[in-house]
Amino acid sequence: MSTETRSASTELKGSIELTAAMILSGTLGIFVVESGASPFNVVFFRCLFGAVALGLYCLVRGFFKNHGFTPKKVGLAALGGVFIVFNWAFLFESYESTSITVATVVYHTQPFYVMLLGAVLFRDKITATKLGWLVVAFAGLVLVAGVSLSDFQDGDKSGYLAGLGLALLAAVFYALSTVITKRVTGVKPHLVALIQVVLGIPLLAPFAAFGEMGGMGADWGWLIGLGLIHTCLMYVLMYSSYQKLPTAKIAVLAFVYPAVAMLCDWAVYGHSITLLQALGIPLIVGASLGVNLGWTFGKRRAAAEPAADKPAAGAAGKAADSASSSAPLPSGARTTAGTTAAADKITIGESR
Repeated sequence: MSTETRSASTELKGSIELTAAMILSGTLGIFVVESGASPFNVVFFRCLFGAVALGLYCLVRGFFKNHGFTPKKVGLAALGGVFIVFNWAFLFESYESTSITVATVVYHTQPFYVMLLGAVLFRDKITATKLGWLVVAFAGLVLVAGVSLSDFQDGDKSGYLAGLGLALLAAVFYALSTVITKRVTGVKPHLVALIQVVLGIPLLAPFAAFGEMGGMGADWGWLIGLGLIHTCLMYVLMYSSYQKLPTAKIAVLAFVYPAVAMLCDWAVYGHSITLLQALGIPLIVGASLGVNLGWTFGKRRAAAEPAADKPAAGAAGKAADSASSSAPLPSGARTTAGTTAAADKITIGESR
């Protein structure tokens, strides 16, 4: 088999893995809602079952040997984990006040908070083009939210507005975890994820209402599924795919997640969106891809295209840097490098 054929085969396998992971992530809302448990209980047991499954996987694969952790890296991973587990709780809470569809789309404004945090914390430069995409995303957010100024004076809308606020807060917490965890280098992403879900167990225990779990019965299956399927299996598929795919394909396939979430919300719960909300979704998607892939407006795009003629490793590395801070992956998994040629590093933090 030629190198070119092998490369195409590897990329196809990566595409299948990432698509499968995004489809699984899109069903996460159903597992959360159908469990009937409170958001903090859901996250606690997701961490518990996820830690067991992910720990066993890491043990079998031998990841604990030469793990690459230092006290500083453990501390950074743990700090990122604090934001990740509360990000999950806020996102799941927002499902109840809005809908899986609205919460998921609003949540996918997270790349822009990563960009803004980078500017505030690390003085990363925000170009005029990035600001332009931020304006486009904000316009999409306003349309998807479906609220006006008068709604803030309407008591009947208070619950819905609170749900939107929780989805935005979840996105900000995800962004904080992204900024922190991406600095953990030279460590298997599965191990970083393991630290974060293990930390979630004692962290969320004071907020969990265990007395409510007595009559769960068969609904325990939904919580176990969140740990085994949406934490262990989904992460394994994602991390494997990242090593096989270029940044552009990762960024595009990541939007399978919200698409599946919207389809599931409509098919299972009958939640549909208005025409104005439907107009806002492509604005957020397009703006996110624009930031991730370095798209520019007008004629400047054509001027930038010759850069694609540079050696593959250099181009991949540059694309990876562009995507590292903003890839809209399922609430907790994110890339900090683009392709295998660019020596991929993947850090985590996950509806997705």
